[in-house]
Amino acid sequence: MMIPKWHYLHGQPTQSARLKAEPADFQVFEDLGFEPDGTGEHLMVRIRKTGENTAWVAKLLAQAADVPRASITWAGLKDRHAVTEQWFGIHLPGKPDPDLSVIENEQIQILSMARHSRKMRVGALKGNHFQLLLRDLSVSDALESRLQAIAAQGVPNYFGSQRFGRNGNNLEGAQSMFDGRRIKDRDKRSIFLSAARSYLFNLVVSARLEAGLAQRLLAGDCLMLAGTHSFFAEEEASDALAERLAQGDLQLSAPLWGRGRSPALAEALAFETQALAGQESWQAGLEAAGLKQERRPLLLQPKGLQWQWAPEGLQLNFWLPAGTYATSLVRELVQVQAEQDEDTAE
Repeated sequence: MMIPKWHYLHGQPTQSARLKAEPADFQVFEDLGFEPDGTGEHLMVRIRKTGENTAWVAKLLAQAADVPRASITWAGLKDRHAVTEQWFGIHLPGKPDPDLSVIENEQIQILSMARHSRKMRVGALKGNHFQLLLRDLSVSDALESRLQAIAAQGVPNYFGSQRFGRNGNNLEGAQSMFDGRRIKDRDKRSIFLSAARSYLFNLVVSARLEAGLAQRLLAGDCLMLAGTHSFFAEEEASDALAERLAQGDLQLSAPLWGRGRSPALAEALAFETQALAGQESWQAGLEAAGLKQERRPLLLQPKGLQWQWAPEGLQLNFWLPAGTYATSLVRELVQVQAEQDEDTAE
């Protein structure tokens, strides 16, 4: 399925660059936002992996700990073609700490282990620190200005192309499922539903950017309290709300489709309805699957964005909240050919 060219906030980049030429060019450091409490039946293991995906490491941990694969959990998937540090949880009720050194090699290193009283669940993290290297890039005033604009205004909070699968095959799977095909594999079903929901979100975000409404308040907009999942909408676009939006206390949002009435009102509801025209079967499919109406910030604001030039290229350092994509930042900076991995901070 053909994926649209989502609109840019800062205009389409003119320079191209290479990303992930080697794993060390894309480094991710997971930030749980808490430390293990030191007691309980769950063993938390922090691992550095290079060129390995999350599910494969989980399988190795299960074998080493002599537990079912289902006893291994993680907070978020991490890229395969990268150097990443992340936490895994092992459920060990009544069992001592296993010897996990057997899984260590050049690609996998155990950094620390500690007991914790609660199970690690998907999404139970604060965010991720990223260190990226963009190769084959030349210094320019235009690039410097674009970096400053991204630091000040952020980038569209798009779901990355990897969410949709190679050549959009996850979207094709969603279409066939909504057309009546029964998907027995629960993991595939979840992937297809997430892809469809993400696609609708991106449609609305792209439409707002194209209309010049990325940072302008509409009457009835759903506004999210910065750093939370809480949101509200008001019929009128007051000066007070506009001021809070400008100060960063509030964020504009777009829908993550599901059951229930859209919380958007007035002008914002009309805009979102028009942006999703023709997608009624997918909206119905997501509702039938039991997903609920949620919201996601329209723009993504990186924290601590820093950049410096090295002999190999441009090095970027920044922090993103859980559930967002580093490649969404990079696409606003340069045109890049990147591998489709699980680049997500979920």
